[in-house]
Amino acid sequence: MEDPTEQSLWRPLHELLGRMDAEIGRIYTDREITGLKPTYVRELLQLHFRGPMTITELADALGRTHSALSQKVSAMRTAGLVRTVPGADARSKQVTLTAKSKKLVDLLAAEWRATEAAIAELEAELPYPMSQVVRDVEAALVRKSFHDRIAEKLGKQQ
Repeated sequence: MEDPTEQSLWRPLHELLGRMDAEIGRIYTDREITGLKPTYVRELLQLHFRGPMTITELADALGRTHSALSQKVSAMRTAGLVRTVPGADARSKQVTLTAKSKKLVDLLAAEWRATEAAIAELEAELPYPMSQVVRDVEAALVRKSFHDRIAEKLGKQQ
């Protein structure tokens, strides 16, 4: 049997996004900011603009699962970017910005805007904008889910 991971239509997209995230990360490195990852910025800005939130509230605001946000909050807490305190009930935790991340908020908002402007510039150079690709893929997945497409292919193999 051959290794199926040697072929991938998906990998180039993941690698491209990884390279783009790494380039954003260089912005933080250039400014000697430690512990900050590009994947934390949206959460930090949400907490800044909306105020402290429970993990559930933050997950809902971002369209993520509680489990995924809980793991991310833990990593951001380790990096010194957020802190958690008991919430209104014993099962919830309130997430707040630390002094370290409060100092970064202006830069993070500016970087977000600059990143969006850079993406718009990049899209203008392309014959088919990335944002249109996303909309087209989403529309195709409304017609038939990714799960159903994979399950169908698995059914044909058995």
